[in-house]
Amino acid sequence: MAAAEEAFMEAVEEGLKLSKRLYFGKDRSVAPPKPPPSMSKNPTFYLPTAPMVYAVITDPGIVDNPDIPSYQPYVYGRCDPPALIPLQMNSVSLEVDCYLDTVFVRVSGQWRVHCVMGSKVSDCRLAVPMGEQGSILGVEINAPKKSYHTQLVSREDTKDEKALGGDDGGFLRPDIFFLTIPEVDGGSNLNITISWSQKLLYHDGEFSLSIPFYFPEYVNPASKKIPRKEKMKLNVHPGDGSEVLCKTISHPLKERKRQVDSLSFKYESDVLSWSNTDFSFSYSVPTSRISGSVLLQSPSIEDTDQREMFCVHLLPGTQQGKKVFARNIIYVVDISSSMQGRPLEATKKSLGAALSELTPEDMFNIIAFNATTFSFSSSMKHASQETIERAIQWMDDTLLVGDGTEISLALDKAMEMLSDTHKSLPLIFLITDGAVEDERRICKVVKSRLSNTKAISPRIHTFGIGKYCSFLPYGIDGALGIYCNHYFLRMLAMIGQGHYEAAYNADSIESRLQKLITTASSTVLTNITFDTLDELDNAEVHPINVPDLSSQSPLTISGRYSGKFPEVFKARGIIADMTCYELDLKVYKSKAIPLDKILALQQITMCTSEAWFLEDKQLETKVVKLSIQNGIVSEYTSMAIFMTETLNKEVEVIAKQKKTPSKGEAEKTDPEPKRLKVLRNIGIGFGNKKATAENIPPGFKEPKMPEPAEVFARAASDCCTTMCGYCCCMCCVQACSKVNNQCAIVFTQLFTSLACFGCIACCTEICCSGNNN
Repeated sequence: MAAAEEAFMEAVEEGLKLSKRLYFGKDRSVAPPKPPPSMSKNPTFYLPTAPMVYAVITDPGIVDNPDIPSYQPYVYGRCDPPALIPLQMNSVSLEVDCYLDTVFVRVSGQWRVHCVMGSKVSDCRLAVPMGEQGSILGVEINAPKKSYHTQLVSREDTKDEKALGGDDGGFLRPDIFFLTIPEVDGGSNLNITISWSQKLLYHDGEFSLSIPFYFPEYVNPASKKIPRKEKMKLNVHPGDGSEVLCKTISHPLKERKRQVDSLSFKYESDVLSWSNTDFSFSYSVPTSRISGSVLLQSPSIEDTDQREMFCVHLLPGTQQGKKVFARNIIYVVDISSSMQGRPLEATKKSLGAALSELTPEDMFNIIAFNATTFSFSSSMKHASQETIERAIQWMDDTLLVGDGTEISLALDKAMEMLSDTHKSLPLIFLITDGAVEDERRICKVVKSRLSNTKAISPRIHTFGIGKYCSFLPYGIDGALGIYCNHYFLRMLAMIGQGHYEAAYNADSIESRLQKLITTASSTVLTNITFDTLDELDNAEVHPINVPDLSSQSPLTISGRYSGKFPEVFKARGIIADMTCYELDLKVYKSKAIPLDKILALQQITMCTSEAWFLEDKQLETKVVKLSIQNGIVSEYTSMAIFMTETLNKEVEVIAKQKKTPSKGEAEKTDPEPKRLKVLRNIGIGFGNKKATAENIPPGFKEPKMPEPAEVFARAASDCCTTMCGYCCCMCCVQACSKVNNQCAIVFTQLFTSLACFGCIACCTEICCSGNNN
């Protein structure tokens, strides 16, 4: 577990201990927090399992019930790092909209600062766990006298601003976003709305989603008199006229509206306690064959790109009992020193599981690389039981880490082995945690080699291992951040018509890698082409090469065009028996589906990969516009927090009694949002070549920060050593022995004062600035 997560959980644990000071009288409806379970049994016990808000406590003396002071003894000392007390929640609502394979989630709630004296203020921290491939879209906060909202701004506009600390906001881990709300009055209410997007999971013709919505018992309001209203809404829009069948649902939602191509549910009730299970839902689009559709939509007036939008959506169907492709697979594995420990062990375990799923018709090989390459065999081998057992044993004996990360040698060797493949699907899985100097050259070479392939070219699937949080909360140094260049791997997969996947922490390597291998190995349609796509005027298509359709995932091709879209649209490809398969796609004009929002995330990530590859500033500018327009974080934008001062009720009443001001006066008195702070970049970055070259482990467990006493002792030692080097000499001792008592007292006081000033300057430079090297 990463140090950031451990620090967060320790802070919450301290916060729950502090909350025992709170007295709620006889009206209490919530029992005091129970002792936590053993961390070995549940290592993520204190991580948020639903949107949560915490009071950030540095001074434990301010912790008290703002309504019923308890007059407890004063607590001396400070909390360093700050403790986090979970705030009680007064209301919550959840709105979920499913479009194609994308989900938009909106959670609104009210939290009360129930643990801080009414005369005191405290920062509050919002933590938002998200589902599959979650992407934060925005936060709106209404506090007494102030309101806040997030907005994306170009990094070029903020490059001269002072960098903020990791406590202001960012990602605690890939699926948990957090944001700090400054100086909230004790006893006040916070009304917060959070929006994010995530992906639907797909398996055997069934879509499913899971949204973190488990609230611990201690966030229930302490008073029994406070009403607790819980609301939920769910809307499902496949978008192509397909019939939707509801399968499972976690909460007692009632059906409001059912149409052929959409479902709508609603739930609203007064509850005794908040939801204690994640919100989950699944539905199917019943079809046994490959199917698909095309959605068209015109851009809005605010859209910076006024070309028309299109989206090709293909579904694999259930495909039960259908013939599958015979596969020629090569696993290319990074065994550089940075992979040592859990990354390499999880990779070997995943590859062992993948090998056991191969059939005797499949052929495989394994190539490992650091400074040199190591091959399981000089040629492809049939996946017999005996050969698979030998390969697993070979991995245990041979896959040992060493210096160097030579991706190009191993990749060239794999492509050479698969250059003459017939009647089977050639697959390459590249697994690495590093960034190398010749990444653009690798992409160019692969692109050139694949363009000369006449038959089915090798599909290149990439898997990146790297830490997500390059900026961590609680002052933890994030220098051991991302080494892997995920945009290089995305670009390589786009060129190779493959899939890309990543694991940002060690715990998820095995599951994520198995997901990639299963998806890529379950191809049902390859060499996909569209008859009239190239004939569109001024067309832009994402991704640049159409990947294969897998039985484990739908396929979305999107883009922009000018002119008229054809009424007849055909898709062609090759199925498992190596015959051509043709599919007629119906064209729909949709106004109900926010196609621009759905396609924006795909376009931003792919355009960023192309901008990196081509070193194209115009593409970077395009990504900035897409990012700001759709509220989706990119590598070239930063998230800014804007504050608006709101009038209190007395001022509002006085303003209403006055004569209505003129238009000019109204413009002067209206409060304008002020940019309060800009969070440091919360993207994943473009890798760390220097750290890769030095084979530094990718920071799955960051080094423990020294205790404050250790920092001070080190600073004092440096200060005193320097001072002694100049003052503590025999000449000084002899001179001091000859002065009278009064003079000695004066010199003692003078030198003591100078020493104090010296130590203060030393502490300011070394301790406070964090420069303790």
